[in-house]
Amino acid sequence: MVFLCSAHRSHVLTHAQCGPAAVAWTPKFVHVRAMTGQNAMRSDIRHKPIAAAVGEQAPLKLEQFLPYQLNVVATLVSQALSRVYARRYRIGIPEWRVLVTLGQFGVMTGKAIGAHTHMHKTKVSRSVALLEKRKLIARRINRVDMHESFLSLTAAGRATYEELAPDALDFARRLTDILTPNDREAFHRALQQITARSAELVAEAIKQDAAGMGEM
Repeated sequence: MVFLCSAHRSHVLTHAQCGPAAVAWTPKFVHVRAMTGQNAMRSDIRHKPIAAAVGEQAPLKLEQFLPYQLNVVATLVSQALSRVYARRYRIGIPEWRVLVTLGQFGVMTGKAIGAHTHMHKTKVSRSVALLEKRKLIARRINRVDMHESFLSLTAAGRATYEELAPDALDFARRLTDILTPNDREAFHRALQQITARSAELVAEAIKQDAAGMGEM
């Protein structure tokens, strides 16, 4: 390997002549500046204390922000729970929610499923189509409203629901078995209250948006 000094680009010199700041040239004429990785590491180490100090003074810390914390918990729980049914039944989270909802209520419309599961109508429609293709749900046209269908589980869908229910309940039990009975009850009460309050805030936001559109 030979080195090319930045100050003498027309002369090929040795490492001793150029010093440690030389640019190394391989036989394929690909150059890599010496010490780049180590320099970057030193720079990162120097800036970490500064970043930590700035972070402590930040008015909003993401990891302490309740909406973010709830989102992280929901994501992790969904990922863990999906292992219960994804490999065995080859369905995703949206399909799981539709299947369990129909197992709970029997017959529902797609709109009602969306309201119960808080899923967008497009996601509900795609999930219904996949489950219908798998012969897990059946569709019956609403004669009063031809644009709407009644959905229910087939015999195979009901068998799947009853088979996966114990595993899902066991997962929920293992998820909260780290809590004492009193803490578990307090957690469920707090979760219900936060859910209700969140629905109120959504309604308030929709009302404010409607009022804003009316003023335009």
